[in-house]
Amino acid sequence: MAAALVNGRSTDRVSIADRGLAYGDGLFETVAVRAGRPCLWREHLERLELGAKRLGIPCPPRELLREEGERLIAGTLQCVLKILLTRGPGGRGYRPQSDARPTRILSCSEAPEHPLAWRRRGVAVTFCATPLGENPSLAGVKHLNRLEQVLARSEWSDPDIAEGIMCDVRRRVVGGTMSNLFLLARGCLTTPRLDYCGIAGTMRRRVLESAAAAGLETREAFVTRRDLAAADGLFLTNALIGIWPVRRLGSTELDVGRLPMELMDRWCEAAFTPDDWRVA
Repeated sequence: MAAALVNGRSTDRVSIADRGLAYGDGLFETVAVRAGRPCLWREHLERLELGAKRLGIPCPPRELLREEGERLIAGTLQCVLKILLTRGPGGRGYRPQSDARPTRILSCSEAPEHPLAWRRRGVAVTFCATPLGENPSLAGVKHLNRLEQVLARSEWSDPDIAEGIMCDVRRRVVGGTMSNLFLLARGCLTTPRLDYCGIAGTMRRRVLESAAAAGLETREAFVTRRDLAAADGLFLTNALIGIWPVRRLGSTELDVGRLPMELMDRWCEAAFTPDDWRVA
């Protein structure tokens, strides 16, 4: 299964002059679809709008994205909806044109399949050598420049390793190649700050809100590898995997039983409860 709409037209082609292709000048969202409806829809739209504002790219109206999303996945119960927004076609040179017309791409693909045991018994993760560069003006934004993650993901081929942990150039832990990281220590749930790099994940946001509502102390802080080694437990989040406990970090075995598994199950269930398209 694969389908796409480009500016509302059923096609899989864009201009070779598109700045998203030439410079990675754009943003994207990856949305889980369950029972024919999107999950974390409000969070995805709000992040897209925030990123578009940061980059100075006009964002499509929510109603338009809703209409095209419904049209694209009609008759499909479970899939992945990807929204990609670029500044549109442009001439040579980095300077954006004042009359640029953004390119809007919505695509539908099969939901990824991961071993069920990863959700219950946890995953093995490794540390990546590729660092994340620092740029506060882009920190948190899900922009199209993902070469650092591409290089980091190419560092391992062991199918038992589910994810790689990336650090910044100061060797502070930021998160996974495709996920955000949480650590539990002394009853406090901590996730790395994203002041200089990293993506502000929609599932990360949901976990922070849900944990606080459940009375669990939460914080965003700069995290080191030593902090991970001293933690009671670790888990990873993103909009497609939900939550994965970490059972092994490098060569160190971790006890996933020290994590609040019952709470995590509830957070996952809520995050994968389909939203009404009009919730936003």
